[in-house]
Amino acid sequence: MEINRRAFMSLAAAAAVGRAAGAAALETGHGIRFKAIVFDGFAVFNPGSVEALVESRFPGRGRALMEAWRSRQFEYQWLRALGGQYADFRKTTEDSLKFASVQLRLEMPDDTLQELLRVYKRPDAWPDVGGSLSALRSAGLRLAILSNMNHAMLVDGLERSALTGSFDAVISTDAIRSFKPDPRAYNLPVEALKLSREEILFVPFAGWDVAGARWFGYPTFWMNRSGAPLEYLGVKPDAVGADMKDLQAFVLG
Repeated sequence: MEINRRAFMSLAAAAAVGRAAGAAALETGHGIRFKAIVFDGFAVFNPGSVEALVESRFPGRGRALMEAWRSRQFEYQWLRALGGQYADFRKTTEDSLKFASVQLRLEMPDDTLQELLRVYKRPDAWPDVGGSLSALRSAGLRLAILSNMNHAMLVDGLERSALTGSFDAVISTDAIRSFKPDPRAYNLPVEALKLSREEILFVPFAGWDVAGARWFGYPTFWMNRSGAPLEYLGVKPDAVGADMKDLQAFVLG
């Protein structure tokens, strides 16, 4: 698929708006209080259950399949957004899994494909999330989720993890028929919470989401649970931690 260069440059230019405003939003976590924290979906929900299932169904090939699946999933989302051919998270997740299995020459019976998709679409929260969310809310912070996942997936995950009511806003980028890092996606919490971007701490799970949030102008705490390297995209998070306890320490001191 050939990407329209004009569309790409337009999106990239829009994403840069507000970078300067956000760059100086914070220098250190000590003594600084935000009005709200917005989490990426996977900073709250653990994809580990699907990883274990993939390995059990394709012994020795699970990691390769997960990497190919994730890579193509985000590529399909971005390509569709740039090309004006939107398909939601469920569709792009399914299509990318089909492609990954063909790419790796793996037999993927339909029942196995549907099993993997069911688990992927029903995420469980990380075990450290509940207590930390309570502590942050007790400190007076408003909390929200901004995810490329469908709203129904997010609500279902919160219900099954006993986290319903923990967030002031549960936001899916499906609302704008696009995906992060579209700057319109990052603007959704600003509109929902009626706060400025400088008053909101964004907590991404992936390195590319760090870049998207910083380009938009959010102060950013990278929840780097996997110890991934920083992306070479010209920006850095304001702080990095491995889990929710690190986030608490950064925000509450």
